[in-house]
Amino acid sequence: MNISYDYYRVFYYVAKYKSFTGAARALLNNQPNVTRIIKKLEEELGCTLFIRQRHGVALTPAGEKLYAHVSVAFEHILLGEQEIARNKGLQSGVVMIAASEIALHCVLLPVLKKFRKSYPGIRIRISSHSTPRAIDILKKGLADFAMVTAPFELPAGLSSTVLRTVQEVPVCSRTFPLPTGTALTAALMKQYAWIGLGEKTSSFLFYSDYFHNIGLSFSPDVEAATADQILPMVKSGLGIGFVPREFLEQENMEHLTMLTMEPPIPKRNICVLKRQDASLSMAASELEKLVRQTKGNDNSERGAS
Repeated sequence: MNISYDYYRVFYYVAKYKSFTGAARALLNNQPNVTRIIKKLEEELGCTLFIRQRHGVALTPAGEKLYAHVSVAFEHILLGEQEIARNKGLQSGVVMIAASEIALHCVLLPVLKKFRKSYPGIRIRISSHSTPRAIDILKKGLADFAMVTAPFELPAGLSSTVLRTVQEVPVCSRTFPLPTGTALTAALMKQYAWIGLGEKTSSFLFYSDYFHNIGLSFSPDVEAATADQILPMVKSGLGIGFVPREFLEQENMEHLTMLTMEPPIPKRNICVLKRQDASLSMAASELEKLVRQTKGNDNSERGAS
């Protein structure tokens, strides 16, 4: 037999949807043409493949046997087409990410190295901001997704997934008369200058709450524009600053002293945010999948509509 692939394609869709009309709609064809093709296929095979019912059609025993083979073959073809399309979609394109400094350094940068190695043709645009600014950029559709540091208010229309937690520690210059591991009580904290971020950041809100709980107000003596500016300021002896432990891993601690807090500083969540009304491109989806695989702690997802 030399039966056209198109005949089997139409047969597959009629059997799948149990309807000539449904198959025609899926194939962007018309019902009379679908009916004509099925009749020709039945003539070629010398058997009846469908029986009409009140609502749609049903396969005959011969049709069932044919569908068992055709469905496997056709679905393999579809998977092959999808794989080729996926590979083409990952050969070029642009992914735009809005990220806070802490999320950028603690999660995103290690992932980007792996992503670039796998998909060198995809361009990546990163805008580094405070958490509120990154969320605003995502809301306006100027980023595919955002990676931010809690706390933050989740706007309507966005979903949030916790990737991991980050632990921040107080550090100061060796020029300060504070031994490594010194516990900074409320009384001791009043004696030194503090370095922190501005009021319109999640870090300011986080430490305002922390200081309030120990009976102090958080008012940085030196204000940094971004989180990655705090450590250089600390090294210069401008005051005590809070930095993630990851920021210290590549540092020469010869000129820095790591302190502790009493009570301990709570851990903070790093989250990935997406718009609920927009789907990600193939490239952005692949990068977000790699980002999610970095999470090392229990995670939760919440959304607002």
